[in-house]
Amino acid sequence: MAPNRKKLLVTAAFGKSGRQLLEARDDIEIINFPNMIPQEDFLALVKGTEPVSGAVLGGTAFRAAEVAAARGLEVVARIGVGYDAVDVPALTARRVPLMTTGVANSPSVAEQALFYMLTLAKRAAELDALVKAGRWADRLGCVPGDLLGKIVLVVGFGRIGTRTAKRCLAMEMQVRVYDPYVSAAAIRAAGCEPVADLDQAVAAADFVTLHCPKTPETVGLFGAARLKRMRASAFLVNTARGGIVDETALHGALTRGELAGAALDVFDREPPSLDNPLLRLKNVVTSPHVAGVTVEAIDRMAIAVARNVLSAFDGNPIRENVVNKEIFA
Repeated sequence: MAPNRKKLLVTAAFGKSGRQLLEARDDIEIINFPNMIPQEDFLALVKGTEPVSGAVLGGTAFRAAEVAAARGLEVVARIGVGYDAVDVPALTARRVPLMTTGVANSPSVAEQALFYMLTLAKRAAELDALVKAGRWADRLGCVPGDLLGKIVLVVGFGRIGTRTAKRCLAMEMQVRVYDPYVSAAAIRAAGCEPVADLDQAVAAADFVTLHCPKTPETVGLFGAARLKRMRASAFLVNTARGGIVDETALHGALTRGELAGAALDVFDREPPSLDNPLLRLKNVVTSPHVAGVTVEAIDRMAIAVARNVLSAFDGNPIRENVVNKEIFA
């Protein structure tokens, strides 16, 4: 056993395949913590672990308080690609890399986005309910639609957005892309049509699917004014982050018939309150923030996280998976 083992805090949600890679190293001591641990308990754990060399995070936040308490910190790794619950500037000030899982779960999220579009267009939940309620004769009052030829607006053209676009093209949809950080040439090369004006683009779309990160720039990106520009027959899909869509405004648009339906994997508050009015609408389909959590993705992400942690501990972090690349300057 190595005399100076690195203490690594690991969420219980971490996959077996990645855990085995870490356990194979005799210089690492794994300290497990519950995935839904209260934040104050997590901070106490960080303070009580001396020194903390790294952390593998699921849904737990890693704020400035945890960064300050984790003396000896060498790496923070997220199981996934989102990092809005991590204080990146605090890590950067300490020259500690924040690492994500790259493309490990992006195919799964893209599939979920397409599944949601099909679920909404085919009115899957409503038709299922008709059959189970013995209302077979009412089926022509709930006629589904096609994706064929429909205009889909993909907001965000990163790892997930590009894969979602490919799947929509395979369904013979017209794919338009809004991403001010990706060149029009790159979007056209992917077989899609770039759009520069988001308001004009949403007004023409049959489906809008969100794949942008949650940043100060994107919080409230789809508020009342923008939702009002959408077609009454259109559908909104959010597998990105809660807060990008104003939930109160969305509920209003859906109940007033200004929007045909929505599918949400993410919410402002997670888990959402059972009193959240969106949960009572028949034209809203939901899931508990699991778009990127499939059997296969869990395995891919676990392996990616383990490799991220080991690369950082070995002094050569995998740069393409580092969020705050300025630490290398």
